Amino acid sequence: MTKPDSLIFDMDGTLWDAVEMYVASWNAGYAKEKVNKVVTTDDLGFMMGWEKRKVLERMLPEFSIEEQEKIFETINSSRAEMLSQMGGKLYNGVVDGLIKLSKEYKLFIVSNCPENLITEFMDWAGITHLITDEMAHGVNSKPKHYNIKLLIEKYNLKSPIYIGDTQTDSEESRKAELPFVFVNYGFGSTEDYDLKFDDFKGFAEYFLRLEK
Repeated sequence: MTKPDSLIFDMDGTLWDAVEMYVASWNAGYAKEKVNKVVTTDDLGFMMGWEKRKVLERMLPEFSIEEQEKIFETINSSRAEMLSQMGGKLYNGVVDGLIKLSKEYKLFIVSNCPENLITEFMDWAGITHLITDEMAHGVNSKPKHYNIKLLIEKYNLKSPIYIGDTQTDSEESRKAELPFVFVNYGFGSTEDYDLKFDDFKGFAEYFLRLEK
């Protein structure tokens, strides 16, 4: 692969695993909104990376859109309170790899998560200073390829790549006309990728070796 000028990362399943914290926040939100349901890791695990509307239609089909939005707002408030205490599990080599990669590339994060979650994650992980910018689906309700292109245009990126862990990530990369790097330790799978890595350390080492 030709050396890119920037690396755009997915978050969940690529940089960390926070499913247990997400489950706790959903159940806390349900309790506050008096929703008689219990969420499990199996419920959320396979939906990692989905856009909000698709998630709410799956999880709360019996409620109106307005009710779904209200419940989701409470869930997100619960998550914001829990994140600093519970956090998640950073994948091995992420922080060290990002430190080294930031000296060679501009780094970005684009995720289908709620607004503010990426910045909360970066603060928790101590990587805010390493990331040039980020964009979450919750900001504008736009698909991932649209938000990737926003960053490309904003920073005049010439040869970015996208790194993710699901078939959706692959599809959105193709829509954005970017090479896709698949990390297979996350939540999903795909056969459509340009490069594949079994761990973040291997990914970082590969891109640190690339020469212009």
